[in-house]
Amino acid sequence: MSEVVYEETATMIAAGELQSFVPFGREHCRNHPNAFNLQLRELQPASELWSSDGAAGLVGSLQEVSLQERERECWQLKKGCVGVREEDVEFEEELYAAGNVVVWSQGSRTQASSVYKAFTVDSPVQQFQKKTKKLEQTVCIVQSSCVNVHTVTGKDFISPLPFQVRDIGATSVLVFERSCSLTFICHRIRDTMEPLPTVFSMLHPLDEIAPVVCKPAGLFEGSRVQYASDSTMKIIFSCCQPSIVVSYDTVQGIHSVWALRKVTHEERSTVLRCPSESVGTPMGLMASGFLTSHLRNISRLDSPGGSAPAGALHSHQSRIMTSSPGLHSRVHSPSISNMAALSRAHSPGMAAPSFSGVARFNTSFHSPPPKGHHGLLPSPNSTVNETMLVPEMEPIIPDLCMEQLWSETVTAGCHRDMSSQASKVFLTSDVCENRYLCFLVESHQQLRCVKFIESNDTSQLIFASVTSIPAKDAEPLQNIDAMLVLEACGSLVLYTGITRVSKVFVPGLLSPTFSLTNHLPHLSTPVENVSTPANAGSRHLQRLDEAVMPSPVSELRGPNIKHHEGSFLEDYTFQQTMPYIHALRDPVCNRVTLELNSGTMLRISIPEIATSELVKCKNCWHVTIQVLVKWYNIYNAPGGPSAHAEWNLFVTCFMTLMGYNTERLTWTRNVSQLSDWEYLLGSHYHRQMNFQPACGPVDSSGSNTTLITETEGPPSLKLDSSAPLFPHIPALFYVLHLLYQELQLDELQRARASSLVCLLQQLARDLQLNEYVDLYWRDYPSLISGLTESCLIDQGKTCLIRPSFLRAEPPCVFSWLSSCLRGEEIPPFPYLPSICQRTRLLVLSYALYITGDENATSTDVSKYLVKLSAGLCVHVCFQSSLKDHFTCFTLKDLESVPFGVALPIREAIYRCREQPCSDWSEEVCMLIGRQDLTKQAHKMTLAKSKAVSDLVLPSPSEADEEEDGMSDIIQEVTGLIWSQDLRVQEVRRLLQSSRPVRVSVVQLPEVSDHEYIEEKENKLLQLCQRTMALPVGRGLFTLFSYHPVPTEPLPVPKLNLTGRAPPRNTMVDLNSGNIDVPPNMTGWPSFHNGVAAGLKIAPASQVDSAWIAYNKPKSPELANEYAGFLMALGLNGHLTKLATLNIHDYLTKGHEMTSIGLLLGVSSAKLGTMDMSITRLLSIHIPALLPPTSTELDVPHNVQVAAVIGIGLVYQGTGHRHNAEVLLSEIGRPPGPEMEYCTDRESYSLAAGVALGMVCLGHGSNLIGMTDLNVPEQLYQYMVGGHRRAQAGANRERHKSPSYQIKEGDTINVDVTCPGATLALAMIYLKTNNRSIADWLKPPDTWFLLDFIKPEFLLLRTLARCIIMWDEILPNTEWVKSNIPQIMRGTFDPSEDINMETMAQAQDYITAGACMALGLRFAGSANSDAFDCLYEFARTFMKIMSFAGTAAVTGYYNLQTGLSMILLAMSMVMAGTGNLKVLQLCRFFHKRTGGEMNYGFHMAHHMALGLLFLGGGRYTLSTSNSAIAALLCALYPHFPAHSTDNRYHLQALRHLAVLAAEPRLLVPVDVDSLKPCYALLEVTYKETKWYDETTVELMAPTMLPELHHLKRVKVKGPRYWELSVDLSKETQHLKSILSRDGVLYVKLRAGQLPYKDDPQGWKSLLASTVNHRNSGVRAFKPEAISTFTSEPALVSFAEFFCKTSEGMKHDTLVLFSAMLYECVMQECPEMLPTYIAIEQAVGALRRGDLQQTFPLWQLRLVVELWDSRVLRGAANHHDALLTSEFLPVMKNMVDVALDSWLKVGRDCDHVNSSNVPSLSCFVKPLGPGRRFKGKLN
Repeated sequence: MSEVVYEETATMIAAGELQSFVPFGREHCRNHPNAFNLQLRELQPASELWSSDGAAGLVGSLQEVSLQERERECWQLKKGCVGVREEDVEFEEELYAAGNVVVWSQGSRTQASSVYKAFTVDSPVQQFQKKTKKLEQTVCIVQSSCVNVHTVTGKDFISPLPFQVRDIGATSVLVFERSCSLTFICHRIRDTMEPLPTVFSMLHPLDEIAPVVCKPAGLFEGSRVQYASDSTMKIIFSCCQPSIVVSYDTVQGIHSVWALRKVTHEERSTVLRCPSESVGTPMGLMASGFLTSHLRNISRLDSPGGSAPAGALHSHQSRIMTSSPGLHSRVHSPSISNMAALSRAHSPGMAAPSFSGVARFNTSFHSPPPKGHHGLLPSPNSTVNETMLVPEMEPIIPDLCMEQLWSETVTAGCHRDMSSQASKVFLTSDVCENRYLCFLVESHQQLRCVKFIESNDTSQLIFASVTSIPAKDAEPLQNIDAMLVLEACGSLVLYTGITRVSKVFVPGLLSPTFSLTNHLPHLSTPVENVSTPANAGSRHLQRLDEAVMPSPVSELRGPNIKHHEGSFLEDYTFQQTMPYIHALRDPVCNRVTLELNSGTMLRISIPEIATSELVKCKNCWHVTIQVLVKWYNIYNAPGGPSAHAEWNLFVTCFMTLMGYNTERLTWTRNVSQLSDWEYLLGSHYHRQMNFQPACGPVDSSGSNTTLITETEGPPSLKLDSSAPLFPHIPALFYVLHLLYQELQLDELQRARASSLVCLLQQLARDLQLNEYVDLYWRDYPSLISGLTESCLIDQGKTCLIRPSFLRAEPPCVFSWLSSCLRGEEIPPFPYLPSICQRTRLLVLSYALYITGDENATSTDVSKYLVKLSAGLCVHVCFQSSLKDHFTCFTLKDLESVPFGVALPIREAIYRCREQPCSDWSEEVCMLIGRQDLTKQAHKMTLAKSKAVSDLVLPSPSEADEEEDGMSDIIQEVTGLIWSQDLRVQEVRRLLQSSRPVRVSVVQLPEVSDHEYIEEKENKLLQLCQRTMALPVGRGLFTLFSYHPVPTEPLPVPKLNLTGRAPPRNTMVDLNSGNIDVPPNMTGWPSFHNGVAAGLKIAPASQVDSAWIAYNKPKSPELANEYAGFLMALGLNGHLTKLATLNIHDYLTKGHEMTSIGLLLGVSSAKLGTMDMSITRLLSIHIPALLPPTSTELDVPHNVQVAAVIGIGLVYQGTGHRHNAEVLLSEIGRPPGPEMEYCTDRESYSLAAGVALGMVCLGHGSNLIGMTDLNVPEQLYQYMVGGHRRAQAGANRERHKSPSYQIKEGDTINVDVTCPGATLALAMIYLKTNNRSIADWLKPPDTWFLLDFIKPEFLLLRTLARCIIMWDEILPNTEWVKSNIPQIMRGTFDPSEDINMETMAQAQDYITAGACMALGLRFAGSANSDAFDCLYEFARTFMKIMSFAGTAAVTGYYNLQTGLSMILLAMSMVMAGTGNLKVLQLCRFFHKRTGGEMNYGFHMAHHMALGLLFLGGGRYTLSTSNSAIAALLCALYPHFPAHSTDNRYHLQALRHLAVLAAEPRLLVPVDVDSLKPCYALLEVTYKETKWYDETTVELMAPTMLPELHHLKRVKVKGPRYWELSVDLSKETQHLKSILSRDGVLYVKLRAGQLPYKDDPQGWKSLLASTVNHRNSGVRAFKPEAISTFTSEPALVSFAEFFCKTSEGMKHDTLVLFSAMLYECVMQECPEMLPTYIAIEQAVGALRRGDLQQTFPLWQLRLVVELWDSRVLRGAANHHDALLTSEFLPVMKNMVDVALDSWLKVGRDCDHVNSSNVPSLSCFVKPLGPGRRFKGKLN
C-alpha cells in the first residue's frame, strides 16, 4: 500500500494555501434588512417613498416575513481590476446574490473582504453580471420584468423587459435569451406562424431591446440571414475576447460556436425587408412591424413601475456605437436631452409607446405584403390600441449579428440525447499560447477541447482539432496557462492545454487513489485513456467546418455560476464517511474552489511555473511543452525544494532532458537532496574561497591543467540520444550563451551569470567548442578550473541539429563594444527578441553615439544586430515602426549597467546636458539630469508656487496695505527688477485711493472759521478730482496679479473722498452742505474702482458663473462698482463663463452702468470671434441694427455707445460688410426730431468711427465686397465736410424728419464726425504705408485753411497719418518736427497777418500727435532713442508752461493736453520698465491739483503711471494691429473735464488698454530653492532693414522685446546651466513660459554661487582654488561642499567618507576628496560610483584577490574610450567625463600588475615557483603579441 502511495506522490505536485471558503456576501446578507424595507416600500404610495422614515407599519410587515424559507443563493468570483494596470492587482471581487440582494465585495490575501457596493431590488434576482466597458464598470441585475444597471460612477438605470429572460450573456453589451413560455407564444397573431426571436441585445440601458440577427454557416438556401428565432437553440456561454457565443441544439444534441459582431448594412436591410416567399419555411423571416408592435406593447403594458432615474441623463458617453451613421441618426449626438431620456425610459404611464422618442427607420412598410395575406389584419382578440399602433410602427433595428463559426460533427451511430448539453464552457490556453474552447459534458463525463487560432489579419477565428479528456469537472487557471480537471475517480489533474502535467496533491485530503481504488476499481480511469498530442489524432479528431469570425471586443470571461447537481459517486455508501471532491468552481488567476461532498468548500492555489529570475528567463524560449511539464512536476512535488536549490533543480531537469546522466556528473550530483549545510559547502562561493585566487599563489602543478589535456582524454560518459532535447543541444547552448551575455550587462543579474557559466562550459566542452570554453575560462578562471569532466556527444547523429548561426567564434558583447570604441570593423551582434533587450539597447546606443550613425535606431539596425528567429539567422531589415518599440534608458536602468559599458552613455548624457533643446520631453530632461527643464514642463506660476513668500518691504501700516488693493504684486520679482530703490512703494503711495487725503490749508487771520471750513472743503474737492482718477491707473498697475479664492468675495478697496486737516487731523467731508458738490460725482469713479479691482484677477484663475454672481453686492450704492467688475472680467476673459440667464438678468434691471460694463466685457471676451449670440445681444441696444419696423427701445445713449464699440470688438479684423455699412452711416447719424440723438453726439460718432476701424482693421484697400460703399471717400467727407449724402437702405425712413432743435441743414457737422472718421481711416489703413490716403491727412499748408481746422483735429490727423506711414516713423526730433507744415517752420514775413495763437496751438497739437504716433510705433520696446526724443519734447512743453507769457498765447489747457499726450507716449515706450524719469514726471503732475488741472488730466497722468508699471513690471505693450486699435480707443486725446463727462469719449473705454498688454517679463527661478534669481541672458535679434543680426546680453529678470523680432534667447553660463530657446523654429514654447508669469527654471552649476550672493564671481569654488598656490584638489575643502552643490549623494559622501576618522588612511582620504572634487567640478554626481568602482578594481588587482576578469573588461573599456578621445585631439577633451590625472594613475597601476603577470608567465616554463599567479597560465598561451586584453591600452 505504501508503495502505491509513494508512486502516486512521486508524480504529483503540491497545491498550496489550503483555506476554507465561505462566500462573504452570505454573512453580509444575514444582517441585511432587505425584506423589511421592501415590504415597507410596497405599503407606501409612490409619492411617499422618498420621504417616509420607514417607521410606519413595521409590526404589520414583520408578520408577513417568513424566515424559514431558505433563499436561493449564487455567487461569482473574478479578478479585481483597478484602472488599466490589471496585471498588477492582486485582489478578488465577489458578486453574491440571494433573494432581492446583490452584494459586491472585494478582498485579497493581505486585506480582509469588505463590501464595495450592495444593491437591493424589488423582486428576486434571477441573473446578474458584472461588465467592464471601455469607460466604466457596470453591474447588471435581471429581475422578472426589468433589468437594473448600476455603474461605478453612480448612474442607475432601470430598463423594462418585454419578456421573461432565460439567460444573460457575459459580453460587453447586454445579450438576453428569451424564455420560450407558452403565454409568450400565445401573443402571436393567429395568421402569422413565423416564430418570434429568442435572442435580443441592448447596447445601452436607454436603448431599445433589439433582436439579434443569425447567420448560419453553409451555402444552402436556408442559410441566409434571419432573426435568431430557433426555440431549440440554447445559449450556454458567451465572452468578450474573442467575441463568441456557444449554443446547444436541444433537438440535434450538438454544440455550435457563433461570432457576435455588429450587423452589417446589407444584413440589416435583409431582415427588415418583409418576406415574400418565406411563409412556408420553419425559420422564415417574421413581420417586422408585428415584432415591433408586440415588443413595444409588452414594454408599455407589462413593464414595472420604475422609470429611468436622473443619473441616466448623462450616461451616453459610455455606450458602444454599433449602428452605421447613415441609418441611425442618434449616433451623431454625444448626449441626449432630458426629454429624450424620459421618452426612452419605458415609463408605463405614458400614452404613446415608450420607444417612440428615438429616430426611426423608414423601411419595411413600403414593400408588398406576403402572398396570401392582404396586409396585417388584427386578430379578434387584439385590442384597439394594438390595431391602431401596428401600421404606424417602425421596425426595431437589429444591432448585432451571430455568425456561425463551427459546430460539432454528427457522426454515424453516435448517441446524441438531451443530456449531452455542456454544463460548463470556458476558454483556456497552454504554455505555448495555443488557445482552446472547452465544454464539459457531465453526462458523458467528458471535457471536449476545441483548439482555435486567429487568422493572419486577426479578423477571423479558425477552429481546428477536437480533443476529449475524461473529466467530471474542470476549471481554467488563467495565470499559469493551465486548467484543473477533476477526474471521475476524484483525482485532481493539472493540464496545460490538452497536455497532462501531473496530479495535484491537496494537503489535508487523502489521496483519491488510495481511498477509492480499493472500493471502486472499476471507476478508475486507465492512463491510456488520457488524450495526448500523440494519440489525439487517431482517437478524437473529427472533420470540422472552417469558419471565420472578427473579434472586436476586449476580453471578459464570465464564469459559470450554475450549481452542479451531483454525480454518480453520491450513490455509494462510503460518501458519508470519506470526504472527497465533488466539484470545482470560481477560478481566479491560479486559485480555485474545491466543493466537497460534505458541502464545505476549500480554496487552493496551484503553484506557478517558476519563481527564480534565472529560471523565468529560460521560459521565454518557447521550447516544447514536455520540458515545462517535466520541470513543473519536479519543482512542485510535495515537500518541494528550498529556494536556493531551484536553479540546481532546473539544471538537473534540463540536462536530463538533453540526455545527460546527472547522477554521474560530479557538479550536478544529488543537488536536490542536499541539506542547507551541504549546499553551502558545495556552493560556488565556497568553491571560490577554497580555490586559489586568480592572481594569488598556487601549486605549480595546477597550472598545467590546460584545456587541451582535458579534452584529449577519453570521455567517460555518453549522452542518451533519445532524450527529447538531444537534437536541440547546439541551439539551446547558443541561446544560453546569448542569455549569459545579457546577464553580464546587468550588475544585479551578474551573480546569476556565474551560475549559468557552469552549465555553459559543460555544454561547450561536450560540443568541442574550444573557443567558447576559452571565453568562459577567461571570465571565471577560479570557478571553471575545477570542472574538468566531459561527456561524449555523437556528432554524427543525424538527429543532432547544428544550426547555421552557431559559429566557432563566440559572440562576446564586451569584445564587440571594445571594437566599436577602437573604431574597428564590427559584425552584427546576434540577439534574441524579448530576451536580449539590454544587449540590443546597448549595441544600438554605441552605434548611435560612438560610430555617429544617426540611423542606428531606425533604418540601419541590421548593420549592428542580427535577430535570431525560428532557428534561422535572419538579417532583419527593421522598419520605421521599430522606433516605437525602441525602449529607452532610464537613469535607474543605467545604474545597473557595468561602469565601463555605461561610461560612453553617461558621456553622451553629459554632452546633452550641456546644450539641450528646449523642446525635449520631460522624460528626456529627467534622463540628462536637467531638473530645470523637467520642472518647466509642470507649468507652475509664481503666484501659485509656495516658494514665493510675501517679502513685505517697510510701509506705513499693515492694515493700510491690505486696503489699497495693491498688495498682490509679487514682491520678490519687483525686488529683483528694482533692487536699488523703493519705486514700487512710491507708485503704491501715488495710486492708493482708500485712505483720506491730507488737506493742508493755512488759516489767515482775516479768514473766519466758516470761510476756513469752506476753503478746506473746496481744497478737498480739488484733491478729490485726483482721487477719483486714480483707479484707472491702479487697474493697469495691478493687472493680472491676483488669484482669487473661490469661497471668498473679491476684495475691492474703498474710494475714500474724505480728508484729514493737520495739525489736529480733523475730518474734512464734502457732505457737510457748505459747498456745492456736483450730483452723481462718484458714479464713474466707482465704476473705474470696480474695473481696477476686477483686473487684478489673472486669466489662469479658477472663476465660474456662481462666483461671479456671488460677488454681486447687496447695497445699491455699490452697483456701479459691480458693473466695473463685470467689465474687468470680460477684459481678462472670465465673463464667457457667466451663464446666459445671469446676463439676461443683469440687462433687464435697466441699470445703465451694468449694461455698459456687461456689453463691453462680453465683447472683449469674444474679441474677433463674430459670435452670433453676442451679436444679437449687442444689436438690441443699437437702433440702426434693428429692423426699421421694430419697436423703438429706450436705450440710454451711453449704452448705445458701448454696444457700438462692442460690435467693433466682436467683429475686429473680419471686414464684415453689413456691420461696416451700418457703422459708416452711423458716423454721420443726424439728430432726430424729438430730441433723440441730440446729446453727446460726438461720443457716438467717435464710437461708430472707431468700431468701423476695428471691423476693417488693417485691411487697407483690400476691403472685399465694399467697393460700392466708397468707404475712404465717405470717411474723407466726414472729416473735411460737405453736403450730406442721402441715407440709403433701411434707415432712410428713420432719419426722414429733421431735428426741430438742431439746424444743421444738409451739410455734415464736421465737429461731430471728424474725430471718428479720422480714426476710422487710420485704423483701416494701419501700417499699410498708403501714401495717397496719408496725404489726405496732412495739415493744411496755408494760414487760411489752417483757421478752419480745430487744433485737436490736427493732433488726430497727424497721429492718423503717421501710423498709416508706419515704417517711416523714426525715433528722433527731426522726424517729429518734419510733421509740422513748412509755413510754421520758416521765417515769418512781418507784413503777413499771422494769428500767433493759431500757429502756436497748431504747432503744439501737431507735435503732440507725432509724439503719440512715435509712442505707438515703439510701444513696449524701451527704445532709448524714442524715449530721449519724447523726453526732450516733454521738457520743452514744461518750459513753455513755466513762462506765463508764452503759456497764455497757446493756452494752459492746450499745453497741458499736449504734455499729457507726450507723457502717455513716453509711458507706452517704457511700458512695464518703471523708468525713473517718467516716474518723476508723473509724481510732479500728481502733486499739481489746482488751476486748470482737472479730472481728465489726472486720469491721463495716472494712466501713464499705470502703463509705466504695467502688471507690476510683468507686462508691457504689444504693437500688433489689435493692440494699436485698443490703445487708440483707450488713449483718445480728449480726456473728460469732470467725472460725469462722456460727451466726447465714453470713460469706460479707457480700460481697453488692457487688450494691448502682453506678458514679456522673463523671471529666472532657481530650481532648487524655487526662488527668483538673477541670470545672464543672451538675446539675439533677427536681421531687419534697420539693423543687422545683433546679440545683446541682459541680466534677467528682464523684459524681452516682441518675440517676432528675436531669433534666439539663451541662458548664458558659467553660473547656470545653459539653455537655448530657438525662436526661428517656433515661438509657442517661449510664449507659454511668458504666459505663466514668465517663470524660466534655471539650475545653478556646482561650485558657483548666485549673482545676488556673489555679484563678481569671486567666491566660487573655481575662483577660490585659483587664489591658492596649491592645485584645485588640494585647496578643496570637503566640509564646504554644501555651499556649492545641493546634490544629496555628494553631500552625504563628503560627510561620511571625506572626514578624518579612525581607520581612514590619509591616502584614501585624499583619493576620496579628489573624486568628490571631480564630481563637483564636472557637475556629475552619477560618476562617483564609477570612480569608486575603478579604484576598487585596481585595488583588488594589486592585492591579488581578483576572482574574475569582469572588472578588467570594464577598465579596458574605460581606457579605450579615453584613448579614442585623445586620438581625436585636444579639442575633444572637454567632452570626456574622466579628464583629470585620476585615470592615467589607475591605468599605470594596472599595467604594472599585468606586466608582473606576464613576466611570471614567461618564467613559469623554466622555474617552478610557488608564487606563480594562477592567471599566468591563462595569459601565457596568448604569447607576447597577444597579451591578456593587451595591456590596458
